[in-house]
Amino acid sequence: MATSRLFRTSAAALAATALLISGCSSGSSSPDSAASPGGRTEAGAQRPAEAASLAPLPAATPSGLRPYYDQKLSWHPCGVAGFECATMEAPLDYAKPSADTDLKLAVARKKATGPGRRIGSLQVNPGGPGASAIEYLQQYAPQPAAIRARYDMVAMDPRGVARSAPVECLSNKQMDRYTQTDVTPDSPAEVNKLTSAYRSFAKGCASRAGKLLGHVSTIEAARDMDVLRAVLGDKKAYYVGASYGTFLGATYAGLYPSRVGRMVLDGALNPALDSRTVNLNQAAGFDTALRAFAADCIKHKNCPLGTKSVDDAGRQLAALFKRLDAHPVATGEQRKLTESLATTGVFAAMYDQRAWPVLREYITQAKSGNGRGLLSLSDSYYERDPNGTYANQMYANPAVNCLDLATAFTSPDQVRAALPSFRKASPVFGENFAWSALNCAYWPVKPTGTAHRIEAKGAAPILVVGTTRDPATPYVWAKALAAQLSSATLLTYEGDGHTAYGRGSKCIDNAINTYLLNGTVPPKGKHCK
Repeated sequence: MATSRLFRTSAAALAATALLISGCSSGSSSPDSAASPGGRTEAGAQRPAEAASLAPLPAATPSGLRPYYDQKLSWHPCGVAGFECATMEAPLDYAKPSADTDLKLAVARKKATGPGRRIGSLQVNPGGPGASAIEYLQQYAPQPAAIRARYDMVAMDPRGVARSAPVECLSNKQMDRYTQTDVTPDSPAEVNKLTSAYRSFAKGCASRAGKLLGHVSTIEAARDMDVLRAVLGDKKAYYVGASYGTFLGATYAGLYPSRVGRMVLDGALNPALDSRTVNLNQAAGFDTALRAFAADCIKHKNCPLGTKSVDDAGRQLAALFKRLDAHPVATGEQRKLTESLATTGVFAAMYDQRAWPVLREYITQAKSGNGRGLLSLSDSYYERDPNGTYANQMYANPAVNCLDLATAFTSPDQVRAALPSFRKASPVFGENFAWSALNCAYWPVKPTGTAHRIEAKGAAPILVVGTTRDPATPYVWAKALAAQLSSATLLTYEGDGHTAYGRGSKCIDNAINTYLLNGTVPPKGKHCK
């Protein structure tokens, strides 16, 4: 099932870095608890003015952490030409560092190619949580030769992700069944099936991940980033983060404001929001994206959602989902296209308008009884390969988020009470977002955080980037984060899709590249189309 709080990077449309967040996470507004992620308020209405500000860590490195900061990495070739890899050690629990419980975190690097003076190490993270930063770096980032010339390009898979002590929860066959679970239940029996699926998923994570499940928070990942900065020999941290990667980067800035070098936060999250508000905002964001897709679709004579109006197109898509709920269609393999898989496939195509022609074709196929196309989109979103094997992202994702934020809802009754507001936010997707936000209610590890503002007072200039019709990280979030960060400048992309850097806008790319190379932020209020 597509859980709520779905974030995705700009890596490539429907590529392996599909980003999805599971409607839960939390943290402490004071990082002195070390292992606690930086937080947000309990589920309810947005109250950013009341949210505490994330407090910075002391400038001096605690003696118990000195061995980690002083470690030397052993680099070696790692399969992709020009890249070298290493393993960095970090404490499982920053409050109780011990060699007996150290985590081994995977790091990859491509050294600066020149010409020009090397600026430093540019850490990148594509988001998620749960996307492999190493895979992203090696396959997609960064394209500009000028950036590669002046920076060592560096990626570390965060704790619990991919090559860094990956969280595991279900077998591949169990995950197949889980993704087909009906997330818009129509009866008490279907509600019971959904909550049973959430319980089984959580139980699987608890049995397979063990103690790690309590130590994959965003604050811990941000602290790992600072260890990496030190062992790379950099006095300042240089960073480009997309989607959830903006929350990770902003958290780093909040904890270590004096160590921020140049930081790009593209497709920003607002850390002052509780989980329910995040899910409600995202339902509205995907509704905006759907309406943009529908407005484009009805211009084509072969639009599978008709040519009358945007509202009519939405109704036709909702009708298709309802038919698939009652009668899943064949896909050419054992799995049929269910309502939940079809919805996930549509979600996947909302991240990049370049996927809209493909989505039109696949909706046409589904209406005629062939679900192969939408299933392929769903599989790409879930990182399921043709052999039926799932990547770790869909396990790491709720593991991080259910720790980072308190659950949006604690019972089915709370979801039912909230359904009218979610349907208002998105007539087509609202119910899906509401019920998906229940998953962390059954998580085996208690959340450790609350909503918070991130001000990062004293940090060097930070560049926040927002896209006006971004489905997964609504533009209002970028505006809010830029307003919170004391040294932030907001760069706006007036367009569709999730994130802006590297997606075809020369105006955006030039502004970001200039900042990374010279430290010069664009003029206040700059908009690109």
